[in-house]
Amino acid sequence: MKIVISIDSLKGSLSSIEAANAIKKGILNVDNKADITIMPLADGGEGTVDALVEGMNGEKQIISVTGPLNEKVNAEYGILKDTNTAIIEMAQASGLTLVEPKLRNPLNTTTYGVGEIIKEAINKGCRNFIVGIGGSATNDCGVGMLQALGYEFYDGNNNLVGLGGKVLNEIKSIKIDNRLKELDECTFKIACDVNNPLYGKNGAAHIYGPQKGATEEIIEELDKGLISFSQVVKKDLGKDIAHVEGVGAAGGLGFAFLGFLNSKLESGIKIILDEIKLEEVIKGADFVITGEGRLDNQTAMGKAPIGVAKLAKANNAKVIAIAGCTTDDAVKCNEEGIDAYFSIVNSSMTIEEAMEKETATKNMIATTTQIFNLIKAVN
Repeated sequence: MKIVISIDSLKGSLSSIEAANAIKKGILNVDNKADITIMPLADGGEGTVDALVEGMNGEKQIISVTGPLNEKVNAEYGILKDTNTAIIEMAQASGLTLVEPKLRNPLNTTTYGVGEIIKEAINKGCRNFIVGIGGSATNDCGVGMLQALGYEFYDGNNNLVGLGGKVLNEIKSIKIDNRLKELDECTFKIACDVNNPLYGKNGAAHIYGPQKGATEEIIEELDKGLISFSQVVKKDLGKDIAHVEGVGAAGGLGFAFLGFLNSKLESGIKIILDEIKLEEVIKGADFVITGEGRLDNQTAMGKAPIGVAKLAKANNAKVIAIAGCTTDDAVKCNEEGIDAYFSIVNSSMTIEEAMEKETATKNMIATTTQIFNLIKAVN
């Protein structure tokens, strides 16, 4: 029996690899001759660095960078040496969780640290980048990131502007002569799972500004800045991309990648599945095991387990999902390719207890063992 395990992390509990190893133990309890392959899984957001570094023999790097409020923070990223690929989560340098709630204000926050990570990875030989841009504290349209990479932004008096979303209205011209030359050799795959344009009622400031601490007045100021900056980009670089789907992601960071760097905005799960070449591994599999922390109707709308399920069904494999918990509306997942799903919580316990690593591991093994006992009984 050939089995492929590709499960997302149970956030706050088990990493992708930890969950997969527990499932493997459960299967081997029933069939110690099973042919089992573990593949890392993430959706481009939190946990992507851990999943790909662990699952693809990468190396984790730690670098001190400029945080969202111009303070120093330690950020992690990964390098896959075989392909000279850097795996970056922008939230490591410019994430909302790095800013105390009382200090959240996207006029002040910057993506400068994201550029510093990219620059370091380039200096280490990376030319391919996978960047997850979820969870940002910023609305600077990626200007901070670009400043760290050598792009120069000038105000009406030909002075370099500072940092933060507040500078967008000041920018009147752009110079690219001093940008890092190695950028011409680099490609960027940007994990972007939103379709927001840059500005307007569905744009970066209006939709995501409030969760980053923006008042109505700040939102209007930011939106005007996004409009103004996009017009300067159109004038100086000939790029008219403000209405392309996804450029409003991460406070306009999607716009910066698409407009200034050799980038593609893609579904996070598509990037990861392509990178790990999961479809090739699934061929010939009898069962594919996937899942995540909480299986619900949001899962069915295209999250990581559904991406795995669609590949599995295309290759005639049965799909089982195992989750920390399931909801009543998770039945939608059956319509999207998951043949059956199971929660690992098998007795009354608090959420805190269920999420303890030791408990979650034990429950994952026990649930998988019973699933494969049933499979053995009916075959």
